[in-house]
Amino acid sequence: MPHLALYTFGVLKSPLTDPGPLTRELLKSGEAVYRKISQHPGYLARAEAADRGRGTHFDLDWGAWGEFAVPTWYGKGRTVETAALDATLSLWTDLPSAFDAIYTGLHREALSRRHDWFERTGQPNYVLWWVSDGVIPTWQDGVSRLEHLHDQGSAPHAFTFHHPFAPDGTPTRTKGIGPKSDQAR
Repeated sequence: MPHLALYTFGVLKSPLTDPGPLTRELLKSGEAVYRKISQHPGYLARAEAADRGRGTHFDLDWGAWGEFAVPTWYGKGRTVETAALDATLSLWTDLPSAFDAIYTGLHREALSRRHDWFERTGQPNYVLWWVSDGVIPTWQDGVSRLEHLHDQGSAPHAFTFHHPFAPDGTPTRTKGIGPKSDQAR
């Protein structure tokens, strides 16, 4: 059975090493969010570095998730002192589980604060796609899909919760997910 891959990417207003209260707040809330999401029904796995804390995202060993990559439009630093990004890559059993985890609870609270922490780039900040059972998506897959979403819009190759596709490539809608215009039909 296919699994749902979810890649998120955001450009922070300040580098991760910024000692300011907003950066500390983001890092603290992120730890709690990850703990909660990892217990959510439908959650399968997320990219975690084997050597967490020993460099930037770019320097870490991500194992089967591949070498860390960022979209071409990311123009901030790549060193410990200058990296200003947050990215996640995860696997889910289905759309409703991922949607529920993202748009409820602690993650929803964090989303309501995103403009305190992240720049408004005009780029999509997440993308979804289906992978075959047993396949681990890579960071480069996530970047490629996010850029495809930006350039081509939602399609079976790269889509959003609001314009989702089933594993067979057909447009779909799950209760609470999809364009509001679809809900009125």
